[in-house]
Amino acid sequence: MERRSFLGWFAAVPLLVPGATAVMGETPAEKDRSRTILMVDDSGILYRSGTKRILRPLDRHPGNPLLPGRDKPWEVAVAWNSVYRDPDTGLYQLWYQAYSGAQAHDPSHACVACYAESQDGIHWTKPDLGLFSYNGIEKTNIVLVGNAGHSVRYGASVVVDPRDEDLSRRYKMAYFDFSRDEGREYPGLSVAFSPDGKRWTKHSKAPLLRAAYGNRGADVPYADETDKAWLAPLSISDATDVMYDPKRGVFAIYGKMWIDGPDGQMFWKHALQRTESRDFVHWTRPELVLTPDELDPEYVEFHTAPVFLYNDTYFALLQILNRAERGGIMDIELAVSRDGLRWDRPFRRPFFLARNPEGGFDGGSIFNNPNLILHGDEMRFYYGGYSEGATGANDYELTTGIGLATMPRDRFASVRPVHDVGQITLKPALLGGGRSATLNADASGGSIRVEVLDDMGRRVRGFAKSDAQPISGDSLAHPVQWGARSFRDLPEGQYMLRLHLAGADVFGVNLQ
Repeated sequence: MERRSFLGWFAAVPLLVPGATAVMGETPAEKDRSRTILMVDDSGILYRSGTKRILRPLDRHPGNPLLPGRDKPWEVAVAWNSVYRDPDTGLYQLWYQAYSGAQAHDPSHACVACYAESQDGIHWTKPDLGLFSYNGIEKTNIVLVGNAGHSVRYGASVVVDPRDEDLSRRYKMAYFDFSRDEGREYPGLSVAFSPDGKRWTKHSKAPLLRAAYGNRGADVPYADETDKAWLAPLSISDATDVMYDPKRGVFAIYGKMWIDGPDGQMFWKHALQRTESRDFVHWTRPELVLTPDELDPEYVEFHTAPVFLYNDTYFALLQILNRAERGGIMDIELAVSRDGLRWDRPFRRPFFLARNPEGGFDGGSIFNNPNLILHGDEMRFYYGGYSEGATGANDYELTTGIGLATMPRDRFASVRPVHDVGQITLKPALLGGGRSATLNADASGGSIRVEVLDDMGRRVRGFAKSDAQPISGDSLAHPVQWGARSFRDLPEGQYMLRLHLAGADVFGVNLQ
């Protein structure tokens, strides 16, 4: 089957998740037949001996920035973005935030959402849509403007929903803005809908969730102080990233949530919250799901953390904000979860995507999104960048744009020997009976031998380490064999695979 991008594509049950090999509704036995065990955590591993886990950082595209900022007067700073690739036509669509601040004559245009598209994901065009003018310029690629409230709108997080029978709502955007509700202005979550990703209509009610907005060190309000609605503990903040969660059948927004400091006062650090909705309009009370901890310096917090679901694993791209340097520099850390609520941070260093040490448009801050694109055997991650810190949007000398970082399929992290040899024993799975397995592994400097154990941990004669054909070289799909034998010669049953590593890295095991 040709591998295509299903990002943002979801149907009713059965539902295929981007990159997933299992379909909702399968029995455990059916799921065991076809799945990929990624080495990002030990959920598929019974135990391992003499090994360590290593993150594989992303590779920058040599043509970055693929979509430069500052070539339009409304693009002083380009940051938050979303990308979608149509699974049928292959067309890439990109939405991104463009900030120009005080240069905009109309305050509602100080921070706008813009649109670009591409046939290959590398070469992008900014079409003159003529939907919104800017300082007298009629032809622009602006698709959404703010409300001109107390402060500017933020964000351009888009999810595409082909299930929606209302064609005018198939494209859904979540963003932050100041809106009037019940005669007063409040900051918070706003949404908009579109039939094509270009012509957007704001939902009539906003904000759908009220946000916290205030100054560091503010006192926590009393429960009866209704006049302090902007001081809203444990609420959303001004950056949101939306995804569809097929495990729960809901839209989910991950974004900032302020937490109180050691002295109990407000607006100390940003942590990560999650809120859910089935209709994109009615959202649950935000839930705090991850906070900075004692290993994070006092000046480090999460700016926001886009989340995507891939191969039954939730990945968070934590934007690690270091407030101590240049107005807040940002790098990307990879975090993992099995349920989207309880998170682990096994890859604090190196960063999954660090600021470019050579400087340039992404030498100061990186603004990523939850939109993983599968392009053949390449995994694509698009991101916005500043040459300055996260608060450098008002620096009219900064360099900015949208770039691309990639990695080979499924190579988030590997397991390798601590010294010369090590072994990984996987949990029991239904194998044999014509099934097969391949390894995503780099054994260029060593070898791997695969051994079959029964569900009690005993070797299966003819499929032991001594019978295994050594695996060498670098491949996303090494076949597994024992001399002339393969899994087709193994009677069907519950077995454990043991991977014997000698100077080799394993990124994943694909069971078919």
